Amino acid sequence: MISKLHYISTEKKDKNHLQHIKEACEAGCRWIQLRAKEVSTEEYIALGKQAKEITDQYNAILLINDKPEVALAINAHGVHVGKEDSSPALAREILGSDKIIGGTANTIEDIQRLFDFGVDYIGLGPFRFTQTKKKLSPILGLEGYQSLLDQCKERGIDTPIIAIGGIETTDVKDILSTGVFGVAVSGLIANADQPSSTVSALEVELEM
Repeated sequence: MISKLHYISTEKKDKNHLQHIKEACEAGCRWIQLRAKEVSTEEYIALGKQAKEITDQYNAILLINDKPEVALAINAHGVHVGKEDSSPALAREILGSDKIIGGTANTIEDIQRLFDFGVDYIGLGPFRFTQTKKKLSPILGLEGYQSLLDQCKERGIDTPIIAIGGIETTDVKDILSTGVFGVAVSGLIANADQPSSTVSALEVELEM
């Protein structure tokens, strides 16, 4: 079952990926994506092993962003591939049929391609501008989501859609009203003074 709340790791000056992941797990997140962009494969594997030790303690799902070979090496639950990363087909070939594969989309063509492949969920965004991602696709906003979800309905696309990109707690209800399944956040939890309160508020909005 795909979670309605995804946490994507980030790194700040005062805290690294592992510290943020531990905080997110402590706060109640049970779907974690380790997203370390500028590291070697060897460093990614080492980081992934430590991240999995944390997520295992909380019975949380751990996905690796971008690199299926890293997910394989640490026996993560799956991988999330971006538009410019490994293809879902290659990820499936590397990881096998029992692992989770998610993909990033920004257009109906992206969504259709991922649906045809058979990904487990689709990360659709960005909702608004975010500094977390360097190569940002065109902003969608509520109107963009509504248009794309309407087209999904017309095409019979029923893959769970996860909204991502600068989402605040107060955005969630409106986003879900478009037909989106859930949300992915990063800075919202990482920058929170009390991550547990933020996660609780998100869960209320998501009615998890």
